[in-house]
Amino acid sequence: MNIRFDGKLVAISGGAVGFGRAIARRFHALGARVFTCDVDAAGLAETATGTGIATAVVDLADRAAATAWIGAVEEAGGGPLDILVHNAGGTLGRAFHRIEEMPDGDWDAIVAVNLNAAFALCRAAAGGMRKAGRGRIITISSGAGLQPSRTGIQAYTAAKHALVGLTRQLAVELGPHGITVNSVAPGVQASTPEKVAEWNARAPEAREAVLRTIMLRRLGEPDDIADGVLFLASDHAKLITGHVLPVNGGRI
Repeated sequence: MNIRFDGKLVAISGGAVGFGRAIARRFHALGARVFTCDVDAAGLAETATGTGIATAVVDLADRAAATAWIGAVEEAGGGPLDILVHNAGGTLGRAFHRIEEMPDGDWDAIVAVNLNAAFALCRAAAGGMRKAGRGRIITISSGAGLQPSRTGIQAYTAAKHALVGLTRQLAVELGPHGITVNSVAPGVQASTPEKVAEWNARAPEAREAVLRTIMLRRLGEPDDIADGVLFLASDHAKLITGHVLPVNGGRI
């Protein structure tokens, strides 16, 4: 299977670390013109080192800023996006609280980046894709968008379920215009140095208990998620839309 993206205009949110960094670098290596954003300037600089990846510091919790970033990418690229990947999200370092103790600020912050930012970016990109009669939109959801989350964080689970719903609804709306909309749902991942350290700090029996729930008996890595994104963005997936692709090693 030969996959190339020569000359394709690609925008990826959350490119400073983990999945986003892997996705950005892989698209660039396959010939795409890659733009990525994040709030982490240092991480973005590391992502772009030795590449032609264009970066911008953007707070995606600000919908106007998210919209403006898409406009800037299209202006720099000389046309509408070919591919949008909404990767930014996660639990943002928030801890679990019982629902009666859940702070409004935690809820709002998690929903803003995981869901509201996806809405803003898709809204901004859809017009150009619709006029062009083509496009790929790929969201990074989670196993927590398909069942309760291992984190227990209510806002995260709710936002990822909603992101899956948004993905499927946009597939219906944009399909007649040649635009596919799909999602990649990661499972348990060693996606950042912090998560690797957290995993390694667990007791051996705790790690084994998690691995027993994964058919392949290993954690995922950023390139595993990038593989799924590249496939869904490629011509090999031209008749696939409205789907969620679990990349989780097989959850038991």
